[in-house]
Order: sequence, then C-alpha cells, then structure tokens
Amino acid sequence: MYQVGDNIFYPMHGAGKITAIEEKEVAGENIQYYIINMINDNMRVMIPKDQISKTNIRPITDLETVKEIAEMIDKTESDKDLTWKKRNKLNNDMIKTGSLKACAEVIYGLSSMQREEKLNSSERNQLKQAQGFLMSELKLVEGMNNDKKDRFISKLTEEQAVTS
Repeated sequence: MYQVGDNIFYPMHGAGKITAIEEKEVAGENIQYYIINMINDNMRVMIPKDQISKTNIRPITDLETVKEIAEMIDKTESDKDLTWKKRNKLNNDMIKTGSLKACAEVIYGLSSMQREEKLNSSERNQLKQAQGFLMSELKLVEGMNNDKKDRFISKLTEEQAVTS
C-alpha cells in the first residue's frame, strides 16, 4: 500500500513520513511494521502493515485539493449558534476525521468566532490542534511554497469582508 519515503497524514497525530518497513517478532509471530516519523513532535510511530487500512492514514493532500478548499472555505456555514457543548463535539469529530478540509473548516469557524468573542480554553486548544495538523500537512504538499502556505492560512484566519 505505502512505500518507504511516502508522506502520509495520520489523524490526531498530523503529517509524517514513512521512513522504514521493519519486521518485529511479537508473541512468536513475525509482523511487518511501517515506521513513521511524525513532523510536529518528532514522534516515531509503528503501525502493523496489515492494520494500516484501519487507521484512516491517508496520503498527503495535493496542491489542487488545497486550492479547492481555499476557494470554498468562505462558503462554510458558521456553527456559532450551536451550544458550546455541541460545537465542541462537532469540532472534535471534524478534527478526528483527519481531513484537511475538516481541519480548515474548524480553523475558519473558530477564527471567525475569536474575532467576535473570546474563545474558551477548549476552543483555543481545538484551534491550536487543528492549526498544527494543517501546518504539518502543508509542509509536505508538493509545490506548496511558503507564500502559498501563508495565503492559505490567511484565508482561513483573516477577517472576511462584510457584505450587506
């Protein structure tokens, strides 16, 4: 499925690179593991090769998909009318999907709210977590230079023009 050198995204951990495939003996059985170095925290993750499909690990998003997300993000519905508890669960569920689009929506929504009112500590943590995951992935998107990253992040976090 994946090869050494592939860039991947692991939900709830962020982006990483498969650096090796190693065989380990566990309970008398030889099992092959993907060795993944995570970008955000230099953590090394070992996932059994035969279990990789159950983890929601996916290849890094391509530049075209990032552009599509940037074009549609300001059409995202606001969830600020939800109770804090429902919004918290919704944002956590979105982050857990590992989808770049979902992380971008969480950042966009919480950044919009932050401009209007102070976020509580859970919302600040969600925003920080989503930003970390998004940035780790953007670092590995082929053709994504610093200028493109900055413009994408600005689109998610800057105040949008008010139209009446």
